[in-house]
Amino acid sequence: MGYSRLAQRHSCLAVCTPGLEPLVADELSSLGVRVGQSIPGGVKYEATTRQLYVTNLWLRTATRVLVRVASFDARNFAELERRARETEWSRWLGDGTTATFRVTATKSRLYHTRAITERLENACASSLGRPAAQSPSGDDFHQEFVVRVNHDRVTISVNSSGTSLYKRGWRGPQGKAPLRETLAAALLLSLGWGGSCALTDPMCGSGTIAIEAALIARNLAPGRMRSFGFSQWPTFEPGTWASATGEAEGAARDSVTVPIAASDRDQGAVTATAQNAERAGVAADIQISRCSISDTTAPEGELGGWLVTNPPYGRRASGSEDLRNLYARIGQLAEKNFPSW
Repeated sequence: MGYSRLAQRHSCLAVCTPGLEPLVADELSSLGVRVGQSIPGGVKYEATTRQLYVTNLWLRTATRVLVRVASFDARNFAELERRARETEWSRWLGDGTTATFRVTATKSRLYHTRAITERLENACASSLGRPAAQSPSGDDFHQEFVVRVNHDRVTISVNSSGTSLYKRGWRGPQGKAPLRETLAAALLLSLGWGGSCALTDPMCGSGTIAIEAALIARNLAPGRMRSFGFSQWPTFEPGTWASATGEAEGAARDSVTVPIAASDRDQGAVTATAQNAERAGVAADIQISRCSISDTTAPEGELGGWLVTNPPYGRRASGSEDLRNLYARIGQLAEKNFPSW
């Protein structure tokens, strides 16, 4: 089946951790897309197919990108199934692809999420000419649809990202409580750090902050090492994707121009940071060392910069007294070894 690519636009939602909406909106604006309303946990925007690919490739602080598939009213299951059959499922589901549904329902006549899911599965199978009870093969690609039923209004969106965007593709060894890549990037971007001054993380764990800092400093697309759900769509445009990735490769810088340092007292953390940095392609951009927080010093010759870390808290700390002592040492470190940072 052929699909018209002329003036194709998508209504999108960049899903994010609540509180990060302004950062996501800023990222979208910098990518040249038309930013719409921010809602708790996401930012709406309009995108061409190329912009959809680009935003998945470049967004550092979003969790996933959803694309609106259909929206209609349904007050009973017969109406739900009838309207769902009218949805053009073939745009998103090819051979060897199985639809999965994540359903929420609030203040609606249809409130049983499992029953809603069953009707959607039936409608989807019927539309595609497949047996309703067909069991997916283990080799099938599972395309997720996110369905929200609110006040009898059914909204169906397709997850264009596939696995969550914080899964950059470089994560290997990790500590007990690794910071998600999207949150590390949000931490850096909210500070206004863009790679123009030195940065040190004295409690680096598996290296997430330092690695995200190096990716930002070198203008490396966070999604350059992974695949996306949209690549499995029948409407996928390989040439458009090749253009987007080629442009991203051309925009990358060869190296950082300021020191980025990562240290930890635990040898396992230091090893994990080194291995993750190697996978991310930024090993040469990060100075990695093993030392206690009290012995951490600023990179030689750097009189100013950013001291950024994700210290233990809550269950990660063995006790309130230990936590107070640790935070006191962080303050002493900043005063003694990083006075102008």
